[in-house]
Amino acid sequence: MKDGKFITLGIETSCDETSIAVTAEGREVLSDIISSQIAVHTKFGGVVPEIASRHHLQNINGVLDQALSEAGVSLADVDLIGVTNGPGLIGAVVIGVATAKALSLAAGIPLVGVNHMHGHVSASYLQYPELEPPFLALIVSGGHTNIVEVTDYNRCTVLGGTRDDAVGEAYDKVARVVGLGYPGGPKVDRAAKDGDPDAIRFKRVYLENGSLDFSFSGLKTQVLNYINRERMAGREVNVADLSASFQQAMLDVLVDKTMLAAEQTRADRLVTAGGVAANSRLRKMLAEACGARGIRLYMPEPVLCTDNGAMIAAAAYYKYRMQGPDDLSLDAYANLPL
Repeated sequence: MKDGKFITLGIETSCDETSIAVTAEGREVLSDIISSQIAVHTKFGGVVPEIASRHHLQNINGVLDQALSEAGVSLADVDLIGVTNGPGLIGAVVIGVATAKALSLAAGIPLVGVNHMHGHVSASYLQYPELEPPFLALIVSGGHTNIVEVTDYNRCTVLGGTRDDAVGEAYDKVARVVGLGYPGGPKVDRAAKDGDPDAIRFKRVYLENGSLDFSFSGLKTQVLNYINRERMAGREVNVADLSASFQQAMLDVLVDKTMLAAEQTRADRLVTAGGVAANSRLRKMLAEACGARGIRLYMPEPVLCTDNGAMIAAAAYYKYRMQGPDDLSLDAYANLPL
């Protein structure tokens, strides 16, 4: 306890950010330190799992010290340790879990494993103190694209998901082909601001009538075929127009399906979550669509959309209140169901 408040330490190492945060009462962020590896992986065009794991191992002790120092607490003040134990790059997740278990054992602090996707949803609790389940959530990241109905803290029902590529994967692949590099999402978003979203007509894939699932592999193939045709004809590809047109085709489906889910579930509140939720065009489109339908939209600030320890701490706090602690047999997983 610190000043009478329950203190949670959150550890996140599922991909290429080493992040540790300290929160009070599950909602107040006292510190949120993020050590990014983007510069390390950019030259490879994407995250290299073994290199990511090595950098987590090198960085995590320093990040821990900084998080505690900035929050003005010591380990003796910490009441709970929450850690991402999946899904993610297994070697990266292992580093966070091993660190959390070591701290738990050495300091006698209860431990809770957190599903990374529950963490992303919980980011909104940090920015919106009044927000409580139930609500609808759109989770869009490098590895996930899901529409879920959040029925309680850390409990949700998946209504729809991708059948192939996640949104973030599609961004990365297109960005690589047009020469924008890694990370693809922010770079395509920036390029698209100077382009015409109607310049190239890519087909929108909606699947079966009423389906809330997604498929983006066909859109990716359309983009690749367009680039190849233009290059074979000796024409230069307008990267800004292609980025804007590709992005619009993907986001049209994403927003339409989310609004369909809201209609089917009669939801009047929508939470956005995951790294792609920081996309400026998506945020604008969702704001307009929700505004037209009277749906309250909760969009965390971009830094809370990307991977961070604070969201893990928030999710851990509510999981601990509902289910109690995990024991030291807690394991790491590459895949975990929502």
